[in-house]
Amino acid sequence: MGFRLKAFGWHLLGSACAMMLLLGGMYLGWYRWPGWYLTGAAKIALMVAGFDVVLGPLLTLVIANPRKPRRELVRDIGIIVCVQIAAAGYGATTLWQGRVLYYTYSEKWLQIVQATDLDAEQIALAEKLNPNFAPHWYSLPRWVYAQMPDDPQVRERIVGGGIDVIQMPRYFRPWEAGLPRLRQDLRALDKMPEFTPPESKLLKKRMQQMGLPFDTPTALPLMGRARPLLAVIDPATLRIRTLIAPY
Repeated sequence: MGFRLKAFGWHLLGSACAMMLLLGGMYLGWYRWPGWYLTGAAKIALMVAGFDVVLGPLLTLVIANPRKPRRELVRDIGIIVCVQIAAAGYGATTLWQGRVLYYTYSEKWLQIVQATDLDAEQIALAEKLNPNFAPHWYSLPRWVYAQMPDDPQVRERIVGGGIDVIQMPRYFRPWEAGLPRLRQDLRALDKMPEFTPPESKLLKKRMQQMGLPFDTPTALPLMGRARPLLAVIDPATLRIRTLIAPY
């Protein structure tokens, strides 16, 4: 049994270190709060970690028989490791493709923009017309103002074209440029249908605990693939004071 436990321990240590490097790099680069929550990345991370850190070493514990020929044992563990690498590669690719590139403000909401939200045509247009805000493979998340164009015909085409302005980086502007408009769009908690009544009740309680006003226009919902967060904004400085989860 000692041989099995030793093989299990070494395999567990190696798998855990590999997962820490992979998930830690993704988290520190693109998925730190609130990206990790809003993208639903935890589901993918748990699935990959469950296979690579739990199932892989457990399989090694089962097949690590000291009476098994060494060549056969190396082959069996090698197969397990190859499957683990494939699973980790799938997870890394999925997380990379869904990485957060922008946190945007556009009229009514704050919203995240992931790499999968942008098609090649829109990226090419941004590189040509608005290169300072065009995404690159090395781009880290940044806060921007997604400004609707002034031309009413262009605005109408965007509204009716099935693609949102937050998916058009050629219209992105510095975050500070949108603050005057953002001030006008601030809402009180009870004016946000984006949250269910139980969520609003919980958010109200948490705001009271933090000493934050909930009945004055000082917040906006931050939208993503998960349930929205409540972004509480200082009406004087227009800085985001805190993000509150509705759970």
